[in-house]
Amino acid sequence: MTNSFAQLKQSRASQFDKLAKAAEQVQGGGQQKQGADERFWKPTVDTAGNGSAIIRFLPPPQGEDVPFVRYWDHGFQGPGGWYIEKSLTSIGEQDPVSEYNSKLWNSGIEADKEVARKQKRRLHYISNIYVISDPGNPANEGKVFLYEYGKKIFDKINDLMHPQFEDEDAVNPFDLWEGSNFRLRIRQVEGYRNYDKSAFDTPSSLLADDEELEKVWNSQHGLAEFVEPKNFKSYEELAAKLQRVLGSVTPASTAESVEEEAPAWTPPTADAKPVVEQAASTSFDDDDESLDFFRKLAAE
Repeated sequence: MTNSFAQLKQSRASQFDKLAKAAEQVQGGGQQKQGADERFWKPTVDTAGNGSAIIRFLPPPQGEDVPFVRYWDHGFQGPGGWYIEKSLTSIGEQDPVSEYNSKLWNSGIEADKEVARKQKRRLHYISNIYVISDPGNPANEGKVFLYEYGKKIFDKINDLMHPQFEDEDAVNPFDLWEGSNFRLRIRQVEGYRNYDKSAFDTPSSLLADDEELEKVWNSQHGLAEFVEPKNFKSYEELAAKLQRVLGSVTPASTAESVEEEAPAWTPPTADAKPVVEQAASTSFDDDDESLDFFRKLAAE
C-alpha cells in the first residue's frame, strides 16, 4: 500500500500494473449514508435531465491499494414495502435475495424469471475525485469528493487502461501526473440518465505543482469502509427484512403445484445455484436519482 506522497510518485508504473489487473478482474465479475453524506459529489442536471462536469479520478488514498471499491445492492418493492439493502455477495458471502432469485430463475417459469430480473443485483463503484469544473455548482470546484458511479462509467475507465487497438497507449486515469480528466456528459434518454457522451481527455498532470498535488492526495477519503463486513447487515437481518417485504409471495411454480394457501417466504436451500446473478446482474448508472428516492422510502 502507498503510505507517502513520494512513494506514490515513484511507484506509479507498478501501481498501474496492479490497478489494470484489478480493473480487469472486477470487470469480469454497501450503501453508506448516501444523500446525507457531504463527502459525496453529485453532478447537477437541468430540468430536462441534462448536465456536464469535468472531474479527475484520484489514486488510492493513503494506506490503500486500489482507487475504487465495488459493491452490489438490491432495490425493489414488495407487498410489505421496499427492500433497499447492500448485498452480502459484495464481500463474498451468501445473500438471501441472491438465493431467492436463484430459486426463482431455476424454476423454469417465465413469470418467476421476470420477478428475479426485477430483484437483481445492481453494481456500484466508489472513487475519490477532484472536481475541475461543475457549472451547476461552482463551489465544488477545486475540492475532493467521493463519487459513486456504475458500470457504464467504469467501462470507460477500463477501456482507457486496456485499449483495443495497437496504436493506442494504455492510460491510468487515476494517475495525478499522467492521468486524464473525465468529461462527464449526462443526457436524458427515454426517461433514463445516459452517459454515453462522456469521455476522457488527453493525458495531462492534474496540477502543475507537486505540493498542490500532495494536498489533493492528502484530502482524499478512505474507501475501505464501504466494503467492510461490519458495515453490512447480517444474513439473518436481511432474510427477516426480505420476508417482511415479500410476505407470502412464492415462485409461480410453487403456487401452481400446491392447492392450499402459499406459505410465507423462506430462504432456499444452500444448493440453489446463483444463475440469476450471472444472467440478470446489471448496474443502474441511469437510475441513480430513482435509487435515492427508493432509499428514502425504505427508510420511512
